[in-house]
Amino acid sequence: MNDRPSYSSVFFMFLRNSLVRDLSFRSNFWVECVSSLSWVIMNLGFYLLIFSYTSSIGNETGWGKWEFFVFLATTLLVNSLVQMFFMPNIQEFSELIRTGKLDFALLKPIDTQFLISFEKVNWPSTANFLFGIFLMSISLYQLTHRPTNPIELTAGMVAVYAVFLLCGVAILYSLMIVLAASSIWLGRNTSLYDFWFYITSFSRYPMEIYNAGTLGLTLKMIFTFAIPILIVVNVPARILAQPMGVDPTDKWLLSGYMIIATALSLVFSRWVFKMSLKSYRSASS
Repeated sequence: MNDRPSYSSVFFMFLRNSLVRDLSFRSNFWVECVSSLSWVIMNLGFYLLIFSYTSSIGNETGWGKWEFFVFLATTLLVNSLVQMFFMPNIQEFSELIRTGKLDFALLKPIDTQFLISFEKVNWPSTANFLFGIFLMSISLYQLTHRPTNPIELTAGMVAVYAVFLLCGVAILYSLMIVLAASSIWLGRNTSLYDFWFYITSFSRYPMEIYNAGTLGLTLKMIFTFAIPILIVVNVPARILAQPMGVDPTDKWLLSGYMIIATALSLVFSRWVFKMSLKSYRSASS
C-alpha cells in the first residue's frame, strides 16, 4: 500500500474547498471581484490617457499602444495567478510560525512547502485573469490586423508564451518563498506584502525605460541578474508583441536566460525554505 499522498488529488481538493469557502459568502466574493477589476480598469484608463499624448513608450523602442497593452495583459495574467495561488498562503505563513500552528503542517504526510503554498486559493483573482485574457485578445487582434507590419501569430508562439508565463509565475513564487522563510528567523515578517509590492513594481514596465543613465542601467542589471524581476513580464510579452526596438538575438538570449533563472530561483528558494525549517522551534519546544 502506497502511503504517499497524490499531490494532484490534494491540489484539486484545495481548489474545491477554497471555491466552496468563497462561494459560501457570495456577496463578499463578488465585491472582491468588482473591487479588483475596478483597480485594473482605472490603471487601464491611466495608460489610455498616456497614449493620448504619445504613440509609444520611448523613442524607437517598439512599445506602441497595443504592444504595451500586450505587456499590460501579461502583467495581469502573471500577477493574478500569483495572487490566486500563493499570496494568501504566503501572507499567512508568518502567523503559522507565531502561533505555533506550523507544527501541524510539519506533522502531515505531505511536503510542507507544497502544503503552505497551495492550501488556500483566492478565487476572486480569476476576475483579473479573465480581464487579462480579454485585453490580450483585443491587443493581439489590433496587432495582427493593422495595415503596416502586422504580426503573424502562430500556435507555436502562443505555446512558448504560455511556458514563459509560467516561468514568470515561478520566479515570483520563488521570491515569495524566500521572503516568507525569513519569518522563521525574524519571528514575524509583517512587512512581507509591502516589500513584495516595492520589488515587483520594477517588473511593471518595459526594460527599455531603464536604458537611460547610470542609475537606470544599474537598476536594470540588478533586477535582471541579481533579482530577476524584470524578465518576469518582459520576456513573455516580447514573444507575442515583438516590439521592433528589440534585437531578435537579444530577445532569444534573454529567453534562454529566463529558463536558467527560473530553475535557479526554484532551487535557491527550496534550499532557503529547508534551511529555515531547520531553525524553526516548535510551539512545544
